[in-house]
Amino acid sequence: MEWLYCRVTKAIVAKENLLYAMNSTLPAPLQANGFPRIVSLLLNVAHGIDHMFLLIFATAVASIAAEFGFAKWEDLMPYSVGAFAAFGLGALPAGRLGDLWGRRVMMIIFFIGMGVSALLVALTHSAWQIAAALTLLGAFSAIYHPVGIPMLVQNAPNPGAVIGLNGLAGNLGIAVAALVTGFLVKWIGWRAAFIVPGIIAIACGIIFIITCPKELHAPSKGKGGKAKVVLAPALLARVFLVMTATAVVSSLLFNFTTNGNAQLLTEAFRGVLEDPAVLGALLALIYMIASFAQLVVGRLIDRMPFKPLQLWMSVIQIPLLIIAAHTQHWFLFAALLAVMIFVFGSIPFTDAMIVRYVDDRLRSRIAGMRLTVAFGISSAAVWLLGPMVKSMGFATLLWIMAGVAAVKAVIVLWLPEETA
Repeated sequence: MEWLYCRVTKAIVAKENLLYAMNSTLPAPLQANGFPRIVSLLLNVAHGIDHMFLLIFATAVASIAAEFGFAKWEDLMPYSVGAFAAFGLGALPAGRLGDLWGRRVMMIIFFIGMGVSALLVALTHSAWQIAAALTLLGAFSAIYHPVGIPMLVQNAPNPGAVIGLNGLAGNLGIAVAALVTGFLVKWIGWRAAFIVPGIIAIACGIIFIITCPKELHAPSKGKGGKAKVVLAPALLARVFLVMTATAVVSSLLFNFTTNGNAQLLTEAFRGVLEDPAVLGALLALIYMIASFAQLVVGRLIDRMPFKPLQLWMSVIQIPLLIIAAHTQHWFLFAALLAVMIFVFGSIPFTDAMIVRYVDDRLRSRIAGMRLTVAFGISSAAVWLLGPMVKSMGFATLLWIMAGVAAVKAVIVLWLPEETA
C-alpha cells in the first residue's frame, strides 16, 4: 500500500507547489496549534469525510444488492470487508509516512484519493468491481486517523477538548452518510450517493492545498510536543497493549453498530415505517445526538482521572445493548440512541491516550501501529455482519456485542493508576 501513496504523491506535490506559489493572500490568524482556522476546520471536515465515505455503502447496500442481482443485502455485505481491512492495514504505512514525509502532504493525498476512489465506486457494475473500488477507498481512508488527528492536536493546550470536537465532526459524517445517502438513493440512485461526496472531497483538497502552510520539517525531525504523562518503559508497553486491545473491541462495537444500524432500524420498523429516506433521517438523528457526547467526554478527559471515566463509559454499554436486543419500533429507536451515545462517547479515549503518553515525533507511527491492529481485526465485524444476522438475527448479535463491551471493561482495568 505504501507504493500507492508514493505514486499518488509525485503527481500531487507538483500541483501543490504551483498552487501554493499562486496563493498571495495574507496568512490567516493562527490558532493555539499553529494553523489558520480554515485548516483546522478542514482537518475536522476530513474526519467527517473519512467516516461518511466508509458508511455510504452500508446505508445503500439494499439498493446496490438489488441492482447487482442479489436476493438479500446480507449476501452483498461481505464484499465491503476489503475497505475496512485496508482502513486498518493502511494505517501503519500512512502513520510512518506522516512522520517521515510530513502530515500536510499526506492529508492532500487523503482528500484527493478519497474523492477519486468514491467516483470509481460509482462506476462499478458488479460485486467484485465494487469490492475492489471500496478497498481502494479504504486504503485512502486509512490516512486520516494516524495523520490528521496528530496534526490537529500538535501543540494544542487542551487536547481532550480538541479530540472531542474532532470526534463530533467524524460522527456527524456518519449522520450525514445516513441522511444524505437515504435521500440520494430515493431521488437519484445509489451512484449519486458516492459522486456528490466525491466531488466535495476533491474540492476540500484543493482548498487545503491553498490554505495550509508548508511544514518547515517533518514531525520525526522536530522537537515535537511532549507526552503529558511520562511513564517507565515497562508501564508504557503495558499502556500500548491496553490501548491497542481497547481499540480492537471499541472498533468491533463501532463497526457492528454503524454498519448494521440502517438494516436494524429497517427490520424494527417493518410494517410501521418503511420509507428509506425517513428511516435514514431517523438514523441520522440518532448519530447527530450521539455525536455531541464526544464534546462532553473530550472536556472531561482534560479534567478528570482517565481510567475511571473510561471504565464507566464501557460498563454502561452492557445493559443498554441487552435492552436494545429486546425492543422494537420506537422503543428500539430510544434504546439504540442510548447505545450510540456511549459507543460514540468512548471514541476520544484512544486518541487521547496517544497524546497523553506519546510525544509528537512518534504519534503518527504509534497511532498507525495501533490502528492497523485494531481496525485490521475489527474489519471482521463487517465480513461477519451479514452472515450473522442472516443465521441468528439482530437480537443475538446485540447480546454478542454486550459481551464485547464487557471484555472492553475488563481490559480498561489494566490501565495504570494516574490522575488527569
